[in-house]
Amino acid sequence: MTDSLLTVIEPDGATVPGFDTTLSDDELLRAYRAMLCVRAFDDICMKMQRSGRIGFSIPNRGVEACQVGAAAAFEATDFLFPSYRDFGMALYHGVPAVEMMHNMFGNAEDSAKGRQMPVHFSFVEPIKYFSISSPIGTHIPHAVGAAFAFQQRGEDRVCLASFGDGGTSSLGFHSGLNFAGVWKAPVVFLCQNNGWAISLPAEEQTASDGYAVKAEAYGMPGVTVDGNDLLAVHQAVSEAVARARRGEGPTLIEAKTYRMGGHSTSDDPTKYVPAEELAAWAEKDPVERFRRYLERRGLWTAEIETKLRAEVADEVATGARTAEATGKPGLETIFSDVYAELPAHLRRQGEAAFDLAKRKGDASSGDGAFPL
Repeated sequence: MTDSLLTVIEPDGATVPGFDTTLSDDELLRAYRAMLCVRAFDDICMKMQRSGRIGFSIPNRGVEACQVGAAAAFEATDFLFPSYRDFGMALYHGVPAVEMMHNMFGNAEDSAKGRQMPVHFSFVEPIKYFSISSPIGTHIPHAVGAAFAFQQRGEDRVCLASFGDGGTSSLGFHSGLNFAGVWKAPVVFLCQNNGWAISLPAEEQTASDGYAVKAEAYGMPGVTVDGNDLLAVHQAVSEAVARARRGEGPTLIEAKTYRMGGHSTSDDPTKYVPAEELAAWAEKDPVERFRRYLERRGLWTAEIETKLRAEVADEVATGARTAEATGKPGLETIFSDVYAELPAHLRRQGEAAFDLAKRKGDASSGDGAFPL
């Protein structure tokens, strides 16, 4: 296990001596744009939820570097099994904001056809981004199973399983890491330790010395990294991905970061987050820290900042308007996408549902109050 905290970017934007990122200038700017896009997406979703236009969202402020730095280490052919606070992974890999907004509204263009809660994105292109799991930790064994399948087929693919510190208390975490260790499956486990499992502080989550140390029990390396340092996260995850591709098995990475907002839009963090603690972490803002790095590298100017912020604000706002104006899923989608040929009992239920809709009027899409 790596005991020391891997850090690359200093608070002033300088990097530690001898470091040189593998990301190109274009990829660095792409990463910065993705973080700005996450912030814009968060802002609009909060406003829409508060005005009753959508029912739910998950704030990402403070953890953007962890998401984007990790995402940049994977190829489009790899499989991502994200947590519900990983908007930046999809945005970095080129998922348009409008496609994510379709899910926020659960409309006819939503990839889940309105069957999922908001924030439960799933995409096949341009990245293999599996549906987020509301029950904590259940996606971890799924990622291990997919990685084991790659191994058995001889495919050059790696899986990412991303979860919060609370996810380490789930059965899925323990069974997933155990199987991955035994099989030497090509999977990277990313624990985003953001300090809180909803309202439970990290010191009440585990008696162990952090989360990376848990890797020892499952026969894999454990790495601790500064989660507010995009380049450090990228380096740690890239090394774990390379190790997995070589057939050397999984890695558990603990990224120490901080959630600078509520668990969700239904949460009031002022009830349990100490104001002085939040203020201290706000000084470590990952977006500002990466901006200072780009400026030192000669890739940032005030003009570039203005241009990028305008672009992402327009992309997200246009996506929200488009999604809100898109019709709801057809009633038939309740019964589709499960069987190649619809069984007789579901056909009877479908006919009854259509008859009821015809007699009573189509089902209401709701007023934005559900789910809370």
